[in-house]
Amino acid sequence: MKHVIVGCIPSCIFSISLAMAQPAPPTLRDAQTIRLWAGAAPGALGAAEIDIPGMTAYLPRSTPPGMTAIIVMPGGSYRNLAMNHEGRQVANYLNSAGVAAFVLQYRLGPRYHHPVELEDAQRAIRTIRSHAEEWHIAPDRIGVMGFSAGGHLAAAASTHFDSGKTQAQDPVDRAGSRPDFAILGYPVISMIEPWTHQGSKTNLLGDQPSAELARSVSVEQSVTPGTPPTFLFLTNADTAVPAENGVAYYLALRKAGIPAEIHVFETGPHGVGLATNDAALGEWPKLLMNWLRVHKLVQ
Repeated sequence: MKHVIVGCIPSCIFSISLAMAQPAPPTLRDAQTIRLWAGAAPGALGAAEIDIPGMTAYLPRSTPPGMTAIIVMPGGSYRNLAMNHEGRQVANYLNSAGVAAFVLQYRLGPRYHHPVELEDAQRAIRTIRSHAEEWHIAPDRIGVMGFSAGGHLAAAASTHFDSGKTQAQDPVDRAGSRPDFAILGYPVISMIEPWTHQGSKTNLLGDQPSAELARSVSVEQSVTPGTPPTFLFLTNADTAVPAENGVAYYLALRKAGIPAEIHVFETGPHGVGLATNDAALGEWPKLLMNWLRVHKLVQ
């Protein structure tokens, strides 16, 4: 079996088996990797592992009907994927609360540019919703969760969606792509402001994107009354993706009347994941669970 090895920020290495992954069967298994398309993905530039978007399912011990599901989108500047501390570890934490987690491997720059990454995220949402009954998932409790550049992708999925293509031959495409809620950790948000994370912008859009394209993927510009409720956490000390990003998105949500909660911690670097080694910042997962309970997404 071949494996793909991808670096991430902060430094780590992960290995995912995609070569043997098959289209999603009726019964979902823990640690199963699911290809988002049975054949080549739209816009695929090859047939290597990096060209095959997928998601790995992490299931709680008990999987009763009506579970909440969250698609976890690791960060990495749209060039790498921090699949350990912003993927698997987060999924395991969600499992402890009875939530089914799906860690997304989306296609990356500079090989792939927008809208490919968004299409991968939308397809992941459609896939889970179309299999909700047999996977014991509530079709109206499917959320997205992203960190850093993955936070931008989760916000993009929250602001660019449709209700499904009713006449599509592929039954997955008939499902809607709107997430029911969103969780953003120290997210990249704007692609047009002085505090834009330039690495993410370049990897997503190329070296010289037009001003119109950059504005179209600046997700604070795209919030509407249809954007789902959102939880955000970030730190004032983050110098890689300044707090202005998350704050701008929160203010856009507030202006649109979207239920939202934001936590800005005084200290803490970028890329902390669950922040298990920081007594203060490590409180954010507990705050998230409180928010999920308020919205009746966990018990």
